[in-house]
Amino acid sequence: MRKFGVIGWKNSGKTHLVVRLVSELTSRGFTISTIKHAHHSLEFSTSDAEGQEQRPARAHEAIFSSPTRWSLMKEMPAGVEEERLSELAARLQPVDLVLVEGYKLEDLPKLEAHRASNKRDLIARKDDRVVAMASDSAVEGVNVPVFDLDNTSAIADFILEYVGLAKQADKAG
Repeated sequence: MRKFGVIGWKNSGKTHLVVRLVSELTSRGFTISTIKHAHHSLEFSTSDAEGQEQRPARAHEAIFSSPTRWSLMKEMPAGVEEERLSELAARLQPVDLVLVEGYKLEDLPKLEAHRASNKRDLIARKDDRVVAMASDSAVEGVNVPVFDLDNTSAIADFILEYVGLAKQADKAG
């Protein structure tokens, strides 16, 4: 499966961008899955009383289900290494594209989301796997295309071209 990453520092707009990209790309007829990495413990809430009881019990795996979605959560015992992106992606059903949020160190093409207010160094200056940027301000000193952070359509066009799906989009259109 084709994978493309969206990375950036905290509060750079990664999640909002990924949500918009999923909407944009699925509206064009593509099937999209996402994998999100977090550096902190993820907690899920549910109004289901059974789910609330299951979670504190630290079940090895817990499935939460509703009429509109279900989620599988797996507990990782202390000392066990986090699963690699490739292992997680292998669990997904085949789709046209997997958008990966986070995983700054993984070997995959990435777009860096950037907000000037973060005042952080650009990852693109040190990581040649960053093939584009999306920013809320002008960016200098990088050798990759820079898009307006809110121009979801242009960013989606770039990603489709980069991963080789642009021709498929042309045939569908």
